[in-house]
Amino acid sequence: MIQTVTQLTLPVDETLMIQKNHLVPEGEDCGKRISIVTGIHGDELEGQYVCYEVARRIQEQPELLTGTVDIYPAMNPLGIDSVTRGIPSFDMDMNRLFPGNEDGSMTEYLASQIIKDLEGSDLCVDIHASNIYLTEIPQIRINELHKDWLVPMAAKMNVDFIWVHSNATVLQSTLAYSLNHAGTPTLVVEMGVGMRITKSICEQLVDGIFYSMKEMGIWQGEVKPVRKPMISIDESKVAFLNASASGVFVQTARHGQYLQEGDEIGRILNPLAGEVCSFVLSPVDGVLFTIREYPIVDQGSLVARVLQRNEPYTAESEGREKE
Repeated sequence: MIQTVTQLTLPVDETLMIQKNHLVPEGEDCGKRISIVTGIHGDELEGQYVCYEVARRIQEQPELLTGTVDIYPAMNPLGIDSVTRGIPSFDMDMNRLFPGNEDGSMTEYLASQIIKDLEGSDLCVDIHASNIYLTEIPQIRINELHKDWLVPMAAKMNVDFIWVHSNATVLQSTLAYSLNHAGTPTLVVEMGVGMRITKSICEQLVDGIFYSMKEMGIWQGEVKPVRKPMISIDESKVAFLNASASGVFVQTARHGQYLQEGDEIGRILNPLAGEVCSFVLSPVDGVLFTIREYPIVDQGSLVARVLQRNEPYTAESEGREKE
């Protein structure tokens, strides 16, 4: 059932409307509730396919649904329509507005109504993509304040990596922080690349969502076992690689590849001179979990991130959660 979360009248007889697909067994609210949220940033589109696939699978076998699933594909519909990260005309990042204010500006009001509708979920999955410059392996990022609570939930989501951030690096005005602070467990997924849909990555996450739904008693259908993710709770184990020169970055390593210290990740080229300006080398043994997607770089641009570890990562080597 399509429901309107909130709406506002805009100029020129237009209406800004945030909607959700409210899926319940036989039309009755019951059991636990999972909320799937995406589209806070208008240029992050991976979550659009996730929302479609979750709804499609449930609607194919509605008799297997034993809880509530709320799907919010477009929290920032104006941003999605105009292909902009923030809220157009306001030059504002929507994920810096939460928990909002019912008596505040239009954007603050929208944020407050979103929080109000999501509060009380037994689990909220806030899906983001990377930007147009970087590609990320499927990962969940967690504030260290909530790690004891959220890491066990994240481990069931079929992602490759769980990255626990220090509190100092997490903004308190995000949707996830606001919901977690209010007692609604919220996982932030980062995956893929901006302005694109990577079908295989989306389907990997969907499998994890259904696995979690079954664990919560929301879904009674068959589910696939999920991979056991790499987990980093020590920020010193993540190596950031920035361009030492401006030019055209061409990757030579494979995304997700296990690297040894000194292995080449890519090269920065000077097309005019026909020269290699710089070789980008891994400073540690580890897994390449972020790689530059957009090839033009300036000196200092982020080109890669490597998680330091002593062995390669595969779903099989890490083991899988069993049904």
